[in-house]
Amino acid sequence: MQLKQPLPQQRGGVDWARLCMDMRIKVIHFAERDSQRSQRPKEDDEFVNTWSVEGLISEGSQPAELGWGTHERTWPSAARRHRFGSRNAIYLERPSASVLIKTWTPVGGPCLGLMITHHETASTADLLTVKEQRKLVYRPTLHYAYHPCNDAWLSVHELIGRGWKPQARQRILNGEIDPGGVDALGVLLMGHDMNAYWFGSVLSIDEARALVPFNNATSLQVAAGVMAGIVWAIEHPDRGIVEPEQMDYERVLDVARPYLGTLVGKRTDWTPTGALHNASGDAAADDWQFEHFTRF
Repeated sequence: MQLKQPLPQQRGGVDWARLCMDMRIKVIHFAERDSQRSQRPKEDDEFVNTWSVEGLISEGSQPAELGWGTHERTWPSAARRHRFGSRNAIYLERPSASVLIKTWTPVGGPCLGLMITHHETASTADLLTVKEQRKLVYRPTLHYAYHPCNDAWLSVHELIGRGWKPQARQRILNGEIDPGGVDALGVLLMGHDMNAYWFGSVLSIDEARALVPFNNATSLQVAAGVMAGIVWAIEHPDRGIVEPEQMDYERVLDVARPYLGTLVGKRTDWTPTGALHNASGDAAADDWQFEHFTRF
């Protein structure tokens, strides 16, 4: 991925939007796969998760959101634009936990994820938008793609089948998790000269327990980011309310790094198209159209 020009200077020392444009990145997934397993299987009328049950139900019940890329040719069904704000993101008139999305992580390779609504969908879309003389020039399509642990998958399917009425019982996995499972949490950059590249944290349940007792891999990855954000806020008391993209990412990573397990960077030849795929119109000419990620 050779750049056309030296890195331009902007937020945090780099103009990230023009960097992404020069690298020809078309799609970014905040791609996560959780392979942690419980010794006690999920029961009927029970929602099981490795982190907040109420949090996943709340996010999963909201409309699915995504930053909408300039390379896209086909408008998604049931998609709408916001009536205010920067309008760099769009939303689907469907609960986000009901939107299946093809993605890839170094744990297990290709998989189906849930397009759970996350705030970074909008804030990172703002960061990575390029305009020239007020005309939109570049933006990648970006959103969260989350493959939760198997018990959480079953819980989400049961929740949808119940008409989004939450189960009577909740259980957050911790001590009953079997050894060996991991949470792979990172970014999948797609459409550039190297095809696709995933970079992020791969943290095992065994490492998490050794680092901070009473945690699992998912909770520790979340807590590490929260702690790093608090440290940054204490060190910058005059900054007020900011977006994560406006913080010093190097300082945040310095604080969080000891709790993130192994940092992995891996290239893959994977694309969302497959043997049974039948794209329509102009979208068939581009592997990285949004419709390829949602058609099965």
